[in-house]
Amino acid sequence: MQVVLTPQEDDALKTVSLFSYILHLIVAVCAVVPGAQMGPLLLLVALLVDVVKRPDARGTWHETHFRYRIRSVLWAALGYLITAPLWFLFVLPGWLAWLAISIWFLYRIVWGMVRLNRQQLLEI
Repeated sequence: MQVVLTPQEDDALKTVSLFSYILHLIVAVCAVVPGAQMGPLLLLVALLVDVVKRPDARGTWHETHFRYRIRSVLWAALGYLITAPLWFLFVLPGWLAWLAISIWFLYRIVWGMVRLNRQQLLEI
């Protein structure tokens, strides 16, 4: 069932989504740029915002964006966890694996921001 939002509610959810996407974007860029690893705390803040505000978006087009961001973080975390042993065995494969995951995460965040700007659903 599609929930109809007032313009104020829609704007509030867009603002929260944009704030979360910007935090995710900072994290994604920091993950790709060597030496700019300030992301874990920002990522936790963004994830917490998404988890807390997700119920407000239930039944709206915004819900897909909240689900998308949460899943992106969880899949990236799983990828980092699975490839972590590569860092202990060989530095280059670990770095390449984490770079690939970080680029994938950056792509997903930019794609989500574009879709948010167009007020489009995100189907996974």
